[in-house]
Amino acid sequence: MAKHAKTNKGVAKRMKRTASGKIKRHKSNKRHLLAGRTSKRKRQLRRAGIETGRIAKKYILALGQQ
Repeated sequence: MAKHAKTNKGVAKRMKRTASGKIKRHKSNKRHLLAGRTSKRKRQLRRAGIETGRIAKKYILALGQQ
């Protein structure tokens, strides 16, 4: 039997686990077609997103952590 879960490298490149155990990620919609978005929206997209709850558990497993 395996000693640990394998890390999903695609997830590992995009997300990071914080010291408190939450998942930190970049927000989407900041690559192109930015002229149509307001300054407020673009400024909010600069901040990192925090995942908690059920979806965070899924990503924690994908990162090979418990």
